Amino acid sequence: MPMVRKGLAAFVAILALISPALAETIANPVAQFSGLDKITGRITTFDVYVNETVQFGALQITPRACYTRPPTETQRTSVFVEVDQVNLSGKIERIFTGWMFADSPALNAIDHAVYDIWLLDCKQSSDVPPPDATTQPAPAAGG
Repeated sequence: MPMVRKGLAAFVAILALISPALAETIANPVAQFSGLDKITGRITTFDVYVNETVQFGALQITPRACYTRPPTETQRTSVFVEVDQVNLSGKIERIFTGWMFADSPALNAIDHAVYDIWLLDCKQSSDVPPPDATTQPAPAAGG
């Protein structure tokens, strides 16, 4: 039996070395997006605080969680986001709820008839001041 234990211990040690460790995620308070206005061809980069709603054109973007990994790990930046469309009569319709990944912008990017939105990064701080609890959706620059 001691031989089996040694063999099992060696197998577990090798498995631990060759399998990727579970990467620790870092929660970030700011999501950085890029948005394309297909009519003007203008690309705008904008920061949005988690649980803040920002308007980009006819779209309202609300990130709910934004995660990165430590610099020593394989990078995987992701955001859970809700996107609503405001029509001309003011009616709001949810057009997307889900995860977006910075390393795969085509996967779950917002591909609207007029606007495209994709995740660039998740950050710990922004040049944009944090929102007040009583403010309305802030317009994104250029949106």
